[in-house]
Order: sequence, then C-alpha cells, then structure tokens
Amino acid sequence: MKVRHLPGTELFPSVICLGTSSFGETITRDGSFALMDRFLDHGGSFLDTAKVYSDWVPGELSRSEKVIGQWMKERNNRSQIILATKGAHPELDTMHIPRLSKEDIAHDLEQSLRNLQTDYIDLYWLHRDDPQQPVEGIIDALNEYVHQGKIRYFGCSNWSSERIDAAQQYASQQGLQGFAASQIKWSLATYRPGNDPTMITMNERELAYYERTGLPVIPYNAQANGFFSGRYTSEMLQEPTADNKKVWKLCSENNLHKLKAVKAIAERLQLTMSQVALGYLLAHSFPVFPISGCKTAAQLDDSCAAGDVVLDRDAFEELRNID
Repeated sequence: MKVRHLPGTELFPSVICLGTSSFGETITRDGSFALMDRFLDHGGSFLDTAKVYSDWVPGELSRSEKVIGQWMKERNNRSQIILATKGAHPELDTMHIPRLSKEDIAHDLEQSLRNLQTDYIDLYWLHRDDPQQPVEGIIDALNEYVHQGKIRYFGCSNWSSERIDAAQQYASQQGLQGFAASQIKWSLATYRPGNDPTMITMNERELAYYERTGLPVIPYNAQANGFFSGRYTSEMLQEPTADNKKVWKLCSENNLHKLKAVKAIAERLQLTMSQVALGYLLAHSFPVFPISGCKTAAQLDDSCAAGDVVLDRDAFEELRNID
C-alpha cells in the first residue's frame, strides 16, 4: 500500500488509515491483534482511535486505546506506527455540554498516553468543537503539549471550516503550529442532515475550503457503512428490511444513482465497489487518508488494496457530478 506525506509534518502515513472504534468491543482482543498484524503486512502504518471508543457499552472504558497499547507493547513496534487518537469529547450522556477547556484536553491526553502505553501521540485530534471557546487558547494549549513532546502534531475532528480557518490564522500570526489535518464525516454518499449538532459532514462549502487551502482530510465513515461494498443492490434497497437497516437512511435517489455508477465503474476498471468508493476520496486534489473500519480479514484486504487505486479522471468526474 502507498504512503503519502502529510504536508507540514514529518509524517508519511499509509494512505488508508485503520479505524479501531470496535476494537475490544465487537472485535475481541485477539481479533483486533490479528487485524492490526495483517494491516502492517499490507504496508499499513496509520491507526486511528479515541479515548471514548467503546465507552458506549457498559464495562471497561477506553478499550480500543488499551488494546492498541497492549498490541504495540507485545509487538514492540511503536516506531512503525503513526498513532492518532482523539480527546476532548463530551461525556456520552451529556453530549450538549462541551469538554474543550485546557483542563479537559490535559486530562484526556494524559489518560490516552497511559492507555496506549506510549510517551507521545503522532497526531492528536480534538474530537469535538466548542464554538464558544476562543481558538487562541486552544491553539496555545496544544502547542504546549507539542513543546513537552507529548504530541507531535494535532488536528481537529468535527470542526467547521470557519473555525478551522480562524485557528489556522491565529497559529500563523503567532508562529505556532496549527492544525495538521481535519477529520470529518465524508464518503461518496450524500448524507441527510443528522440530529447530532456536534458532528460536521462534508458539503460543497466545506469541500471548497479544503480544495482552496489543501488542508489534508482524514475522513471517517469513509465507506458509508458499507453502502458501496457490493453487498447491496438497488433492488435490495427499495424498502426498509432487516437486511438493509444499517444503510436504509442512505437510500436517497441520489445515492442509488451513485450505487449504480460505482457498480458500472468497478466492472469497467476491474475493481471492487469498495475500492472505487475509496478511490474517489483518494482522487481529490488535496491529501486524503480515508479511515477504514474493517471487521474481517477480507474487508481489510479489500480496503488496503484501495490504497493503490488511481481512479481515472472520467470516473472521478462522473461520480462527483451525480445530482
């Protein structure tokens, strides 16, 4: 699998990032270890987790981070990994109350370092934004942790382009490190407005910002819950059923047109449908490192193969221009 430079950093991550939100939860410790081993065998190096991952089920907290920490310790491979984790997420039962103070960031970062059994994080994400918090204090706090060596670079997750731009301008004016990348909900699918105001989804306005600035994007939900995996056909998505409930909310006329187009392009280019959908993200003019949340070895193999896909311009434009 290809690697690509993350501009403004010394990082060269694999172009596919392995999502780990299910590690230690629906994927067992041994299963998680096997997937990470296989990811490295494919040339993968980029892991994405979060302090809050797995906390939505009862029991031990931060299981994803802890499993990754155990794996890196047992394999003695920390130096091979570009490790990204997220903090400053609201408490799950009070999502309307932000946690983006300097104290919140410090608490979560220190906990993540312990969970991951490491002295530093390569790319530390702020998991949510609080528009009431001035960007100046946030950037100052993150730069303190860079100077302390606890994080190498930092990014923002679920921040609007307006807030990102304000933070970047302040960092530039002060000669400080700014956001190295943005993590946003983005796939080939078109999403209906959600009911979680703390989440930011790619749209034309946001996309124009990334195209203008070149800020890298590490999109989550990059595979649209498997909508373009090849498992679903248009005929299977005419009405809600037990088999399609995971993707039913994506069954708009626009997305069904995209599904047919992906199938046709996959057949023409001799690719899988997942590889076309991920290849579409990779074909943008700014750096994109899609997060793939694989649960099986076959899914992992398919996603890693997408890291070598170069979608031709005709296919890219066809998918981008579907109304």
